[in-house]
Amino acid sequence: MNEEVLPQRAGAVRASIVDCDIHPSPRSPDDIDAFLPARWREHRRLFGSHVRQAFTEIFPFPRMAPEVSRHDAWPPRGGPPGSDLGFMREQHLDPMGVEVGMLIPLRTRAADQRNLDFGAALCTAVNEWQKAAWLDPEPRLRGAVVVGQEWPEAAVAEIRRCAKDRRFAQVLLPPRTAEPLGRRRYRPILRAAAEAGLPVALHVGGVANHPVTGGGTPSFYFEEHHSNVQTMQAVVTSLVTEGVFEDIPELRVVLIEGGFAWAAPLGWRLDSHWRSLKAEVPQLRRAPSEYIRRHFWFTTQPIDEPDAPEDLLTAMDWVGWERLMFSSDYPHWDQDDPRYAFRVRLPEERRAALFRGTAAAFYGLDAA
Repeated sequence: MNEEVLPQRAGAVRASIVDCDIHPSPRSPDDIDAFLPARWREHRRLFGSHVRQAFTEIFPFPRMAPEVSRHDAWPPRGGPPGSDLGFMREQHLDPMGVEVGMLIPLRTRAADQRNLDFGAALCTAVNEWQKAAWLDPEPRLRGAVVVGQEWPEAAVAEIRRCAKDRRFAQVLLPPRTAEPLGRRRYRPILRAAAEAGLPVALHVGGVANHPVTGGGTPSFYFEEHHSNVQTMQAVVTSLVTEGVFEDIPELRVVLIEGGFAWAAPLGWRLDSHWRSLKAEVPQLRRAPSEYIRRHFWFTTQPIDEPDAPEDLLTAMDWVGWERLMFSSDYPHWDQDDPRYAFRVRLPEERRAALFRGTAAAFYGLDAA
């Protein structure tokens, strides 16, 4: 599973890229501890992380070993993949022509902590670590405001604090939450993000203590990995049908690492049900597919790979090219290399939009 990428081809990257999914990692817990108050450093030392997750023994096989990452992504100077900025520059940012990279920090499980006070402290520490370790030394990178969704008041305060630094490009939430994300308990977080002018980024993950599939806890990693798509379908359905976008019309949401070809068929199905059942959801003033087209963006990784490569273009037409943005998922084992990610030739204008233009507009990069 953990393979090296294909050999580099000289001149293969012809234009600047906005990469919407790069995973930084601390070299050790000490990196995060440097930004934790003494009370919580001691708490972490004595009690560690406490999340509610069934079947934790799945972690060693296969994607979690080693470190969810490509085998060639380990920095020669030591530390886990994604922990060495210099090596990230050498292996990814420079050769791939990354003009701007969006950081998606996943370590510490801050949003999943059952101790909400500890989780909030971890979120703040991770955000301060992003600034010191990544944003200060590398102007090409942008941060994501990490918050704990199960304590909305603390999350809102953290969004408002971090939004003052415009190097934070979005608010990061897990799509697997204790309740569907459209429920009113999470509305203050979504509203705070919109008021700050920040999109909400939903990257696959989160520990909700629910089975990851609609049919229960799966037997195989094969099933669990595919369930990322089911999770994204569920969170889109929740946000739409609960009327979130009528309540917060300026809210923008980007789905990261959940695929995209399913979005149009989901909209078709929801529209069909809405025509028959709209009396139950009077909060919806337009067809569900319209909310999807207006409020959701998608990143490309993992790219759907139909047997007939040209069918991918049809799927992209369904979703809308103005809603698709490139993401690599560096340094994970199933990452997409921009030189080889598409098995079909993209029209040049659409290629430019996919790799840079749409993300630049979405994140306001050219206006910054």
